[in-house]
Parts: sequence; C-alpha cells; structure tokens
Amino acid sequence: MATMEDFDRLDIRLGRVVEAADFPEARKPAYKLWIDFGEELGVKKSSAQLTALYSKEELQGKLVLAVVNFPPRQIGPFMSEVLTLGVPDERGEVVLIAPDDRGAVLGGRLF
Repeated sequence: MATMEDFDRLDIRLGRVVEAADFPEARKPAYKLWIDFGEELGVKKSSAQLTALYSKEELQGKLVLAVVNFPPRQIGPFMSEVLTLGVPDERGEVVLIAPDDRGAVLGGRLF
C-alpha cells in the first residue's frame, strides 16, 4: 500500500504545451512535446503517445500535468525529461489529465 510519503516524493506540476512535433523515430506513435513549467523549471521535453486522440495543433497551448522529478529517459534520438500524465479511454488510447484553466499557475505543484 502506498503512503502519503510515497505520494509526496512525486513532483507533479502544471505545464503548458508550447510546441508539439512529430516523432517518427518512436517505436509507438508519439509526439515530441515542449512544455513550459514557469520560471522555476522552465521548458522541459516529453515524448507522449497522444497521436490517436490529439493533433499537434490541438496540443499547442494545452495545460497538462507531468511528473518532473523522474530521471530523464532516452527515447530513440530524443531525451524525454518529464512524464506527461494521462489515462486510457475505452480503446486504451491516452487521454490527457488536464486541470481547469481557472488561474492555476504554471509550475504549480499537485497536492
């Protein structure tokens, strides 16, 4: 069973996608994302398997949640620095977890 201390070790932050690009080198269909987490963390990169439900244009400006304190992971020629969070739909495709845009601050930590 997980404890509150386990949860507290995860650093999940609010970011805004500033760029999305095709990632043809990925084994599974994915995009390369550049996500702005505000002044403290800046822009971080993420590989995300979102191609089934989102276009690159749709992702531009979208608020997302991501784990920012996992070690970077090399995915083909791309270094993914954060894990963008989502849940599966009925077909197993990734649906992003995104907060309401009601003044939440970029870089704000999930609690």
